[in-house]
Amino acid sequence: MRPSLSLAEREREYSPSSCIGGNYAPYLKAYAERSAAAAACRFERDLAYGERPSNRLDLCVPAGAQAAPLLVFIHGGYWQQLSKDSSLFAAPDCLAAGWAFAAIDYTLAPVATIAQMALECRQALRWLHASADRLGFDARRIVVAGSSAGAHLAAMAGLRGWAGDADLPAGLPAAAVLVSGIYELAPLIGTSIDTPLALTSASAGEVSPQLQSLAGFPPAVVCWGEIETAQFQRQSRDFAAAVAGAGAPRPRLFEVPGRNHFDVILELATPGTPLGDATHALMHQESTTP
Repeated sequence: MRPSLSLAEREREYSPSSCIGGNYAPYLKAYAERSAAAAACRFERDLAYGERPSNRLDLCVPAGAQAAPLLVFIHGGYWQQLSKDSSLFAAPDCLAAGWAFAAIDYTLAPVATIAQMALECRQALRWLHASADRLGFDARRIVVAGSSAGAHLAAMAGLRGWAGDADLPAGLPAAAVLVSGIYELAPLIGTSIDTPLALTSASAGEVSPQLQSLAGFPPAVVCWGEIETAQFQRQSRDFAAAVAGAGAPRPRLFEVPGRNHFDVILELATPGTPLGDATHALMHQESTTP
């Protein structure tokens, strides 16, 4: 049973920085600096997947690769901050492993609702799937990853039979890496986080993957950092249990020792780390599936 929390408790539990003294600016700086360094990976920049100015993605493909698997990253920022420009840090590790890598932008709140963001992310995956042959990666091996709000949007991309959108092509995404996500949004209603989101009970339910049909959800990694609030940890455990309970493949569920909500994602594809190794195992699984 989900706990009933006061507004003050929800403010604290859904503030990821409450576990690290409140200052998360150094982590945003790390995202930006590592992404700037990753620009040497010869990205194709600002590819348009939709009509809005924010419907853009950056893509890099290993030189000489033929039909490489693709890891698509959706950034976090509580649906109201950050961009693809500070989300390129996993590219060098991906290229070293022989994978293509993409980071996508989507329209942020308050300009867009969370439902609209989910539709845009799903559209980005549709566009990548349709463009795979031309761009040089394998349409059958597109894995979506996300951090925090990005993990929520990646989970929304994995839904089949969602009333808000037509299904994505069969097998898209092939798998998902969900890091420190929120999968039921009702606890955010009334918090300061909700000010630009303007959630209602109805709209929060419509975009809570925890409350949707999870039948057919793809193979997934679901994880979080050790230094996270109890509610972020609970949300991941509950979502993984719901996926398994729906008859979909049981997600690989784990906590990353010594990491917090902000730095855990920096190891998304880094070999020798808990998250990086889990991502490699999932990508290898998809690369060897007929």
